[in-house]
Amino acid sequence: MAKKSRTRKRLSRQQVRDLEIEIGFLEGVIARDPSYVDALKLLSDDYLLQGSFELGLGIDERLVQLLADDPEAYFNLACSYSLTGQTRAALDALSLAIDYGYTDWKWIARETSLENLRQAPCYQQLLAKIQAILTPSY
Repeated sequence: MAKKSRTRKRLSRQQVRDLEIEIGFLEGVIARDPSYVDALKLLSDDYLLQGSFELGLGIDERLVQLLADDPEAYFNLACSYSLTGQTRAALDALSLAIDYGYTDWKWIARETSLENLRQAPCYQQLLAKIQAILTPSY
């Protein structure tokens, strides 16, 4: 499955309407089954598309609780923290994603929702961590 950016895209009126319907449906599903991971992932992405970054962050925090060692869950949490201006929390979540095995370095470098994080001085710490992983030790 191709990765999709966690950055909000401009939607047509029809897409906005469809998105609102899908969000309502997914919220209903999750109300009945709060641990339904696939529905939570879709809802997180939909909130992001809608521009509801705080709601998406809440869902991503739930996903990390349900998927405690899933690197993608931590990567998505880092994106949500970055989008809500929580740079330090974004760095911590991205660092955990790497600790749990996230290795798509190119995606980290180009994901636009991490732009706030890349502009922060603390991002250099993360780059050092990535460099240490990429540099073989003999």
